[in-house]
Amino acid sequence: MEESFLIKLFSNPFVITVVFIAVSTVVAAFIRRIKRDKCLKDFARDMVTLEEVDGDLVRGKLAVENTGLEFIYPAKQTNEHGSDETSHILYKHEYGNIQALIRYHDELSDAGKSQREKELKRTYHPNFLRRFGRKLQNVFKTVRDSVMEVVNLLMSQAKKATPAGGVLTSQDKYVSRMKQDLMGSAGTSYEPLLEKYIGHKVVLEMIAGDKICKYSGVLKEYTAEFIEIMDVDYKPKDALTSRKSDLVIPRKHALVRHLGE
Repeated sequence: MEESFLIKLFSNPFVITVVFIAVSTVVAAFIRRIKRDKCLKDFARDMVTLEEVDGDLVRGKLAVENTGLEFIYPAKQTNEHGSDETSHILYKHEYGNIQALIRYHDELSDAGKSQREKELKRTYHPNFLRRFGRKLQNVFKTVRDSVMEVVNLLMSQAKKATPAGGVLTSQDKYVSRMKQDLMGSAGTSYEPLLEKYIGHKVVLEMIAGDKICKYSGVLKEYTAEFIEIMDVDYKPKDALTSRKSDLVIPRKHALVRHLGE
């Protein structure tokens, strides 16, 4: 009796719709909550300078969330209206305003300098284990992409050939949202041209206004949105001298042009 009731319940299109919406919402919310860009995460909790495309600079300890960035000022500031400010928030939809995120070496704490030096040594000409680990990650990314293609195919066939096809079709927007969150959860868009130069010195070209600037450094990481490069002599707009730094730059403003070694 109870089993028959459950069968009838879950064969009801309305019930299927409600359950599907609930599950997809929970899964999507969980993925969005834990997802962080890998390049941005590397600068988290360090003193970082945000250089915006209009030349404005914001300096503070970086906090990275999935919805944006917060720069916590070293000391309280007072704006032109006389109000106190202790941080600057940059929302994700404002990432287009980023020219570069700059981590100056001389602004790191002693512990931060030590940790950064260790990371550079691990990054520059990585050993066999790190290269193997990265290749393994790329295999999983390829498998993930293949699985999603199979899921797309099965969903398409199910819509055409099964009685539940109408229900599945009505949930297209939820299916698409789940797939988008799952595909973006790794935070990396695999790029073979960049992949083989991870851990090597490269020459990066950055578009800054009407100029193209070139910087030499060690390519540490890249994602769908950003490139991270270490050990760069960087000079922001209007600065008189360059300083040794690490950079995270939006890929829309920068690309790796040359191998530098």
